[in-house]
This record gives sequence, structure tokens and C-alpha cells, in this order.
Amino acid sequence: MEISRNDLRTWWASPPRSGPQRLISPWEYRHLRGFAGARAAGAGVLVALGVVTAALGGNDATTVGWTLGFLAMAAAQLAFAYWEISIARAAA
Repeated sequence: MEISRNDLRTWWASPPRSGPQRLISPWEYRHLRGFAGARAAGAGVLVALGVVTAALGGNDATTVGWTLGFLAMAAAQLAFAYWEISIARAAA
């Protein structure tokens, strides 16, 4: 089964969206609130990992690096979840 480029473009453009919203896959775009909730839950897990790492890891640079890494990933997940929620609210 061969798929042409136009078929892929049509699939990727449904539902119609503009700008940076095209970065989100169509299936995820149709379920934005669910994915945003999953990202927020994942951010909570990352924050918990950062807190546990900071509390039990010691005072060396490796511990600080891992803690900051977990917290940075949590901040990125929360920012993306907020962006998805704002898109879902604007579409409603």
C-alpha cells in the first residue's frame, strides 16, 4: 500500500489548525485536554523525583545536576500542558 505525499498532508492537516499548532500530531490535537492532564501528572512525578533526589542524594554536583534536570523537565512539561490547555480553550 503506497501513500502519496498529498494524502499525508491531508491527514496531518485534519483537523485544520494554523501556526505552531501544526507541531502537535492530529490524534493528540483531538484529545488535547487528556494529553495536557497526562503531561501535568508527569510533571508532578518529575517534581517528586527532584525533591527525593535533592533530599537523599547528598551535597555533590551530580546530585544538584540530576535535581535541576528533573525540575527543568517538569517545568517544560507544565509549560507544554498549559499551552495545550490554552489551545483547547480557544477552540471551544
